[in-house]
Amino acid sequence: MLLRAALFACLLPCAALAEVHEVKMLNRNDTGPMPFEPDYLVIKPGDTVKFLATDPGHNAATIAGMIPEGGKKFIGKINQEIEVTLDAEGIWGVKCSPHYTMGMVMLIQVGDKPATAADLPDDLPPAARQRMEEILARRAP
Repeated sequence: MLLRAALFACLLPCAALAEVHEVKMLNRNDTGPMPFEPDYLVIKPGDTVKFLATDPGHNAATIAGMIPEGGKKFIGKINQEIEVTLDAEGIWGVKCSPHYTMGMVMLIQVGDKPATAADLPDDLPPAARQRMEEILARRAP
């Protein structure tokens, strides 16, 4: 019993270090129509991202080809919040399924390596590619 208590006490500080990051799913903001806000997140492995159903008609889902090795795809329901814990380091692409072709996308950097144009798959819809390139341009030093 004492061993279990000690093990539990050792695990508590690790859980306490994980953060929850909130992302709004919006119809419009200062970057234009159909954005995630923020549209680029830098998090640590084990952090959670909570997608908020701020405006109606949106969801959050992984983009095929933009899931780091060891990561698992996710897809939220329309008009519902979803929380995902991301452990796999790398660049995660996220889309709103109904507005993907309109460019409703975002990038999540898990770990220290920032996203580059090389992380974007060739088969992105044109508006999604343009939005991601704009995101990357804003982040460039």
